Amino acid sequence: MDFNKEQLLICQRFNSPFVEAGRHLKVGISKNVLEGAWPLNGMRHPLEGDTTGWYIWSGEDFSQAPDFFVPMHVEHLEQICPSVLKYLGLAPGWRFLIAEDYEDVWEDLTLLDI
Repeated sequence: MDFNKEQLLICQRFNSPFVEAGRHLKVGISKNVLEGAWPLNGMRHPLEGDTTGWYIWSGEDFSQAPDFFVPMHVEHLEQICPSVLKYLGLAPGWRFLIAEDYEDVWEDLTLLDI
């Protein structure tokens, strides 16, 4: 299935505006996602420069360490972490938490406070 189509369906299901996360833009991703850890979390801040505003990590909490998130282009997520792609159309101020048989998506307006 086309990822934009999947993203639109997720946005409709949760009543979020669709805000494209272009394949050429970057997300912040934690190294533990790259190692295949679960559950997967995502939160979207406002877009800035060449970023989508998305930060994606594994586990319950993320570290405040400056090197916890590394930049990655959206197009590389297809090989690294395809399960998050369908959520990337959610607007800034939205979050998700997914595990093998679990999905939670919610609006968190505190992410819009800068």
